[in-house]
Amino acid sequence: MTDIEMLKREVKVLVFDQYGTVVDMQGGLTEIVTAYFKDKKVDIDPGRFVTWWRRTHFENSMIDSLCNRGHTPYREIGHRAVDYTLERAGIPHTSEEVQYLVAEIEKLRPFPEVPAALEKLHTRYKLAILSNGDRDMLEAAKPYIGFDFDATISVQEAGAFKPHHRTYERASEILDVSRSSILFVANHQFDCTGAKAFGMRTAFIDRRDRPFGQTPHTPDITVRDMGALADLIA
Repeated sequence: MTDIEMLKREVKVLVFDQYGTVVDMQGGLTEIVTAYFKDKKVDIDPGRFVTWWRRTHFENSMIDSLCNRGHTPYREIGHRAVDYTLERAGIPHTSEEVQYLVAEIEKLRPFPEVPAALEKLHTRYKLAILSNGDRDMLEAAKPYIGFDFDATISVQEAGAFKPHHRTYERASEILDVSRSSILFVANHQFDCTGAKAFGMRTAFIDRRDRPFGQTPHTPDITVRDMGALADLIA
């Protein structure tokens, strides 16, 4: 069992995943795809389509990191994923439509409890973002998130997608703080596993009430949402 009081004394910085942890990626993109399908008169479940899209994107980003032939921008991976998913679903589309759908990621809004939770956490810790998104995408997203993080770091700085160890290592270097003084916060099992394997503490935001799975890299904290995290450690 994690000693929460000790963790609170030793942690100096909270580092957050952005897509799916701070902002509601599944819900936001489902709204966008619902409108897009309505215009195109497509009778496919938008939520399922978004799930296919996100899984395809994740698979392609992992392949990119494993090939280790140079980092491909998140936006380019996104274009490939959306084009593939539309083609797989049998939906005629243009490159402009693909670019439109991917660009909407920059406008995603936080989960309802996130702004207040971030304000509460910021009274005790420095807060930063570490995202697979491109630098310009993360910059464009700032007005929609509405919170001024102490740092926003793209994995472009490391030249690989999370959960590659270089991404967490580079974040620790940029923040100038030891890995054990960082609590990495994510809604994704793979991201928490990568951060914990590198040596960071981790908090798993279990919004979907799912098991974390058998791994030696279990999270230090598991909570239902960001508000519960703030209540526990702020």
